[in-house]
Amino acid sequence: MRVLIIEDNRDLAANMFDFLEGKGHVVDAAGDGITGMHLALVNQYDAIVLDLMLPGMDGITLCRKLREEGGKDTPILMITARDSLEDKIVGLEAGADDYLVKPVELREVELRLRVLLRRGVESKLKERMVIEDLSLNPFACTVRRGGKLIELPPIPYKILEVLMARSPNVVSREDVEYAVWGDARPDSDSLRAHLHLLRNLIDKPFERKLLRTMRGFGYQLASPDAPEQ
Repeated sequence: MRVLIIEDNRDLAANMFDFLEGKGHVVDAAGDGITGMHLALVNQYDAIVLDLMLPGMDGITLCRKLREEGGKDTPILMITARDSLEDKIVGLEAGADDYLVKPVELREVELRLRVLLRRGVESKLKERMVIEDLSLNPFACTVRRGGKLIELPPIPYKILEVLMARSPNVVSREDVEYAVWGDARPDSDSLRAHLHLLRNLIDKPFERKLLRTMRGFGYQLASPDAPEQ
């Protein structure tokens, strides 16, 4: 996942940053609402961890502006010391997708982010996805590029679904494996073999290459003109 942490408590932000980065995620952080708002608007994130009480712009205002003015549908996990039902309702009505009360367990933060991400991916899989001349129809389970039907085996098809649903973001190796195999992780060469087959089928016969391997980070399916995340 590519995650943005907007939290003014430096110790908590640093702990979350280190924990999520140690799990293979790409993490950015902001210590105030204005900086967080800017990062959330100019970058593509899979999820945002948002504190409620922030200098510059509070979390409720930031969340509402992202949804209503910025048009961002990035999943938002709101984290705050306020634990009343009314506070939770205000946060959710502002556009947050989930709500955690401090103190938080870092493992639960990551788990909730994964759940939010999975919901977002599942939502995108309900509609036809298109990147340049590559299209995937989840209802018919068909893939076409340049108008040509491409026959994909089940696992490369699933990998393509995940990469297209999260495009143009980089998807870590761990996230791809989790999306395809769940907790039953394959041996180290399985994903590489399936990606090799996928690349041969959707990219090799075509001039413009869409599938990138981002060494040390993961995989990206996007237009060659798109900036590297």
